[in-house]
Amino acid sequence: MKFQRLVSAIFFIAVYALSTGANAQNSLIKLSSGGAVVSTEQVRAELLAWAPEGVEAGKPVWLGLQLTHQPDWHTYWKNSGDSGLPTELAWQLPAGITAGDVAWPTPKKIAIGSLANYGYEGTVLLPVPLTVAPGFNAPQLDVTLRATWLVCRLECIPQEGEFTLSLPARSSSAAHGQAFQATFEASPKPLPTGSSQLEVSGNALKVALAGLPATLQGKTLALYPETNGVIAPAGPWQQAWQGALWTAQLPLSDQRTESPAQMPLVVAFNGAAYRIEAPVTGPWPAVAPPAVVSPALEAALRANALAAALPGSAPSVGLLAALLGALLGGMILNLMPCVFPVLAIKVVGFVHVKNQSTRISHGLLYSAGVVLSFLALGGLLLALRAAGEQLGWGFQLQSPVVVAGLAALFTRIGLNLAGLFEFGNFLPGRVANLQAKNPGANSFLTGVLATAIASPCTAPFMGAALGFAVGLPAVQALAVFGAIGVGMALPYLAASAVPAVARALPRPGAWMVTFKQLMAFPIFATVVWLVWVLGQQSGIDGAGALLALLVLMALAIWALGLRHASPRTRTLLATFSIVLLALGLWAIGPNITKEIASPVSVSSAAAPGKWQDWEPGRVEQLTAQGQSVFVDFTAAWCVTCQYNKKTTLANASVLADMEAKNVALLRADWTRRDPAVTAALAQLGRSGVPVYAIYKAGRPPVVLSEILSVDDMRAELAKL
Repeated sequence: MKFQRLVSAIFFIAVYALSTGANAQNSLIKLSSGGAVVSTEQVRAELLAWAPEGVEAGKPVWLGLQLTHQPDWHTYWKNSGDSGLPTELAWQLPAGITAGDVAWPTPKKIAIGSLANYGYEGTVLLPVPLTVAPGFNAPQLDVTLRATWLVCRLECIPQEGEFTLSLPARSSSAAHGQAFQATFEASPKPLPTGSSQLEVSGNALKVALAGLPATLQGKTLALYPETNGVIAPAGPWQQAWQGALWTAQLPLSDQRTESPAQMPLVVAFNGAAYRIEAPVTGPWPAVAPPAVVSPALEAALRANALAAALPGSAPSVGLLAALLGALLGGMILNLMPCVFPVLAIKVVGFVHVKNQSTRISHGLLYSAGVVLSFLALGGLLLALRAAGEQLGWGFQLQSPVVVAGLAALFTRIGLNLAGLFEFGNFLPGRVANLQAKNPGANSFLTGVLATAIASPCTAPFMGAALGFAVGLPAVQALAVFGAIGVGMALPYLAASAVPAVARALPRPGAWMVTFKQLMAFPIFATVVWLVWVLGQQSGIDGAGALLALLVLMALAIWALGLRHASPRTRTLLATFSIVLLALGLWAIGPNITKEIASPVSVSSAAAPGKWQDWEPGRVEQLTAQGQSVFVDFTAAWCVTCQYNKKTTLANASVLADMEAKNVALLRADWTRRDPAVTAALAQLGRSGVPVYAIYKAGRPPVVLSEILSVDDMRAELAKL
């Protein structure tokens, strides 16, 4: 029964791909880079400068990164506390200019559960002094900054930005002077050590600070140790005044890894802050050993990535289960609407091949093209992830350039199938003869093409296998990607090896031309889908530009393939159409790669039955309020996603059950690259979409099948 439902669902996915036209999905987190400003949904970062007397030796010259946080979000001080990372600034400056250390403003203590961090909320400026050498005489100061910061709420998102700024060297740059002056006034003032000292006593650090201003005496002060990992930030501590001497007793961290002989401390009260560096006396307790993960635990964690493997299956059995899931998923990829026409044409081509061994050799070459292409895609994905990129399966479709390129390729294939031109007419005679003598090359390249058009899809059984693969050593991970290729190549390889397949096909005739032209229409439907995908990424202008360029490309192909016109007419029309295409690329081509941003608006409580945008931490927030949460991880380029959205996720019974169970509906759009969505998928043990997860407080998330059924969905909702 489930198998019949699976086949039926895949059939309707193919039908849906021919008529897709759904509304735009929610936009992703987008970073803009270059210039002086980088904005994310959590932080607005801007590079500021203050040089009131120009850029000259001995004159004050300051740069600073100003971070403006959205409510409830924060970044970190130089000592981040129990968790977090400080903001890092990497400068590129001309010869004769050197940057000093960040003059860190006074932080605040930010409590998160049982932990405590030191950081900044609201707006903070991180100023950095520049030293100008006496010989510097350039007319302007060109600055490049690469900054990385960790922004957190209940969850954390690593972000980065590249900033550029040019300052005139001979004139004042004082527009942001007030921001710098306000930061200087609120920053810790240095105080001499005097008789201040710190003493280690057991598992505590006794503090005695002398020389603090009289205005602070009797006040309750905040304390921030600059040395990371020595003090337990969230631990209870006491403070007292003994005349003009301020004393405190601080608990040492259980995870302490340093035993400093000097410790700088910042104490603050109502905006006034002071910094004292005092010597440490007394014996330090033994430091904690560095935390490591045992090989057995590491292997268990990798194996748990398949814990939510197949619906109703037993717990994961590791690599073997991943290979089996990859093999089955690869076989199902052949039924996807983009791949099926290519496979069908290849099988029909058997009527021209009478020799059994030739058919088998073509099948082997096609299989080699598929498997090697999957290995290449998998290797590229693993290499990019190892380099720090947050990517998953289908990552290439997150690029508008790739989407537009595929649309152009499919248009050319469709025009060829429809009979507008033959590829051989555009090839030099030697190349055409070489192609005719080596038909096996066509089979290999067809396998490469089939992989390219199948790669955005995640078939049933593939999701858990891919999620498991990205956490494996490279050789084992590539084995999983290779298994997908083997599964996808198996049906054609089997058809080439079984003589009955060729015998079952009608004899060559006019029907083959009709069949070939018929197959052009699902290919054109795929172009429609790709244009729609681009519309999600670059807006209506991008989609319109792509359509116009496809029309101009078709005009050029038609002109180049004219057979009955005179050579002069053909040359004139071809030249005109190619020039027109080049002008189109120059004039409207940039619209294809521009990004569009949709405002993300999420209310404090998600209404059951109404879809809202997913964002980091939103699931935790809703489950803490007692709501169950259903998250649809989707992408415009994922055909299976669109099928499920139009069928099961739009079913009235399912939506009624959602509302009855008070389930909040969130949609995480992965159409464009989004590291936050990638990280959320990785937490579920997945590396591509579609993924459907149900969250409820007090229990692990439940991951559903890639192809949803109404019955399975309602059965899972009944358990809430």
